[in-house]
Parts: sequence; C-alpha cells; structure tokens
Amino acid sequence: MLSADDMRHFLAVARTGRLVLAAAELRVDHTTVGRRITALERAVGHRLFDRTPEGWRLTERGQRLLEPAESIERALLETRELVDRGRSSISGSVRILCPDGFGSFLLAPALGALSRDNPGLTVEMATATVRLGQTVRDFDVAVTLEEPRSSKVVTRPLSDYLLKVYASRDYLAQHGPIGTVEDLHGHTTIWYVDQLLDVQPLHAVDSLLPGPAAIQSTNVVAHWQAVAAGIGVGPLPQYIARQDPRLVRVLPHVEYRQRYWLVTPRQHARLSRVRLVAQLLQDIVTERAEDLLGPG
Repeated sequence: MLSADDMRHFLAVARTGRLVLAAAELRVDHTTVGRRITALERAVGHRLFDRTPEGWRLTERGQRLLEPAESIERALLETRELVDRGRSSISGSVRILCPDGFGSFLLAPALGALSRDNPGLTVEMATATVRLGQTVRDFDVAVTLEEPRSSKVVTRPLSDYLLKVYASRDYLAQHGPIGTVEDLHGHTTIWYVDQLLDVQPLHAVDSLLPGPAAIQSTNVVAHWQAVAAGIGVGPLPQYIARQDPRLVRVLPHVEYRQRYWLVTPRQHARLSRVRLVAQLLQDIVTERAEDLLGPG
C-alpha cells in the first residue's frame, strides 16, 4: 500500500535526480532512499525512474505519478499550516531562488529580522542568474529577470532596477577618461559568459560592448569585484555599485532598465511562510528603491 512517506521519497528523487541529493533533502541515508524507491516501484508494478549516468530520470509512468504526489504534498503542507496557525512564529523551510546580485546585496542583509522573529524557519537561498525552467518544484519563492509564462506559477512585478557602466578610480587614473561608447574599444570589458547567458533581458547590454567581454563570469559579484579591483570596465546594477566608493560611473548617458519579477508556485502561494517571504521581498525593494532606481 502506498503512503504519504513513499510520495515524499519519490518527489525528492524526481526533483533532485540524485539519490545522494534526495537523501540530503530528506535527512536520511542514500541507501534508504534507494530501497524506498525500489519498494515503491514494486508496489505500483512499474519502473518509475530510469537510472542513467546523468542521474535518475522519470519514466512515462513516473511522470504520471508526479501530479498526484504533488497533490499529496500540497495537502500535507496545508494541514501543517492549519496546525501551526495558532503559533506566534512560522516554522518549516522556504527556498528562495533569485539572481546572485539580488540575493547577495538585497536579500541576505535583510534576513536578520525574519530569522529572529521566526527561529523555527529555515531559509534556503539559491542564487543564479538563469532562466526559470519549466519546473516549479525547486523553489517556494523566486525572483526572476524574465516573466514566466507557466500556468503553474503566480507572477507579479517586484521592482525595476538600473544597470549602469562603472570603472574604478584607479583604473581611470591609469587609463584615462571614458567619454563615449566608442572609447570602450580601448578598454578591458567585464560581463557575463556569453555562451552561458540565457536571460534575454541582459542581452540588451551586448550592443554596448565592442565585442565579447575580455573578462567573463556567470556571477555578478565577480563582475563587481573585478571592476572594483581596477581590472576593467563593466555594467553593474546601481544598487551594488553605489555602495562602493572605489567605483565611478562612466558613460552617464548610458543606462539599462531591467525588471525583477516575484514568482510563487501556485500550489504554495497560500502558505504562510511563502506569503511572509513574499512580503519581505516587497518590503526590501520598497526600502531600497533609491538604490535600485536612483533619487526620485
């Protein structure tokens, strides 16, 4: 007979694709997860996963079980919410997916009060500047640079922010002023790894650069550190650069306006901890509006 615990193990493997990662999520040994999946497959009479060198992949039968398993998980979460509703603080875990700049410079510094007021709440922050995939099983709340089109999520604009071009004072003292976009041809530029950047809005910046950036990274924190260290010139979010006195804005007539979107899986949107984090994110961008978009 199937149980809710069977579905929990099934979903962990389906989401991670690896026994070891699923075991870490469930806080059990990976051999236990393997045994539970084998027993589940025996109970339903079908193979649910293909074991490949790249990981465990759902079979067609496994795909059919996914939605019922998620429905069971959702019911358990809502039941837990009802049980916890009378408590003054919120417990459990919430996973936030967001771009690395947003997570490092906006979200992380604001987590103190959330943690202090809700000591039983675990916040998992996964940072990456990538396109949000079709799956909504890997996060509870997401901040994205593109508006998802999936019917499985609830989406609303969170805040716009400005990208501007910066160099360090030391770099400009050594290499001279930068007055026009054409002047960039003689300078080291810093930006994302072109072949790995799949976030379409950021490609608007490509027309500014004279060619592929000389220094490329998938991480905006690396861009900031490289620019601040005097290695070259690069576009940076204003909310990062304006906090660093080493940096000077160049090309004052050039700026790019981007938008952050707040995304929650529809099945999690009503959970107290998800609503709490969504409100925190809104409070952050309201409080940091001047850093994001400049005076006024």
